[in-house]
Amino acid sequence: MKFLFDDPAFDYQALRAAGYADYGGAQLGEVVAVASRIPGGDTDAWRHAWTQLAERVHRLATAAGAEGRTEDARTALLRAHNYYRTAEFFERDDPRDTEALRLMRLSRETFADAAALMHRPPQYLRIPYEDTSLPAYFYRVDDSDEPRPTVIHHGGLDSTVEEGYFFVAAAALAHGWNCLCFEGPGQGTVLREQGLVFRPDWEKVVTPVVDHALTLPGVDPDRLALVGTSLGGLLAVRAAASEHRLAGCVAHDAVWQLGDVVPLPPFVLDWVEQGHDDFANPVMWGVAAQQTFTRWLLRHAMWTFGAETPAALLRRLPAFGLAEVIGRVRCPVLVMDAEEDLFFAGLEHAKKVYTGLNSPKTLQVFTADEGGGAHCHSGAMRLFHDRLFSWLTTTVGTGRAACGT
Repeated sequence: MKFLFDDPAFDYQALRAAGYADYGGAQLGEVVAVASRIPGGDTDAWRHAWTQLAERVHRLATAAGAEGRTEDARTALLRAHNYYRTAEFFERDDPRDTEALRLMRLSRETFADAAALMHRPPQYLRIPYEDTSLPAYFYRVDDSDEPRPTVIHHGGLDSTVEEGYFFVAAAALAHGWNCLCFEGPGQGTVLREQGLVFRPDWEKVVTPVVDHALTLPGVDPDRLALVGTSLGGLLAVRAAASEHRLAGCVAHDAVWQLGDVVPLPPFVLDWVEQGHDDFANPVMWGVAAQQTFTRWLLRHAMWTFGAETPAALLRRLPAFGLAEVIGRVRCPVLVMDAEEDLFFAGLEHAKKVYTGLNSPKTLQVFTADEGGGAHCHSGAMRLFHDRLFSWLTTTVGTGRAACGT
């Protein structure tokens, strides 16, 4: 489903940004207008145009706040946050570049300012994790201590804790659920400021988050669900294989084996396996130079997985799979799939995850005809949330104890 660009990577990221309009994170006219000024594949023009938009909307928020128009200030800040994040997205030649860091700082700050103006501002937390901590936002339905079902959410390869508001938290509140959104190793500020990269034993990340969630007011320990988005779908299922206090797990969307995602000729993979990095690395850089998406994916993944070269990255990815752990999952799992997924289409990841599960399971396939066929159903957030919370309410929200406890 084409949205605004012929370039697939630009098109999807524009759709992703526009999709947050459902919860105040974008305005369709602004997205269409900014896209009209960006040549396909020109990442410098992308950064410049989205930055200009973010700064203009940020000024609108400042003016609204000065005039006491809290509602207008909050919604403008949410949009500015999303636009700053989008402006920075393709800055991967040097992700620690001064401008990239500035844009992400502004994205975080504008969201924090927006959150402070919400009807019930979320609580910003630092969750103890090994010898450091993980950033999180805790969204509560109300200020009572009444035990409520609670979603724990983390993103994927390029998500931030702030984006969790649009992915799950806003809808969770509307459905009467609390939501705890966090960043783990390889994500957001945990990567940028703490230098922690992705790890396959994601239960080591989720277990301390569950420990902390159970200390928070209003969290029902028998109605706790984990939702992982994109790569987070794989990580969440891996965590659920060991963390049995969960009453449900959602793979949004399902990923079976991360190594299958990298679009490379088979002979390159053979070279890497044989240790011929001097052959493989130049070819991978050459392939990446031909497509915006592949170039971004290679550079971003090297950064987030802590790999010095493309070949080193390919050697790390096989550890991120489900074959060895999926049989240990006990809780019910919702497996989601997208018919036209930019990353996983044709690889049958969701089918493999669904087939491999021995616990209660449900498969939901979002189609192009209903507008939900894009990766993680960007552009169809209401449809995604309708199906997500229908399943959660039926499976977890009834108060049934987590399987295996």
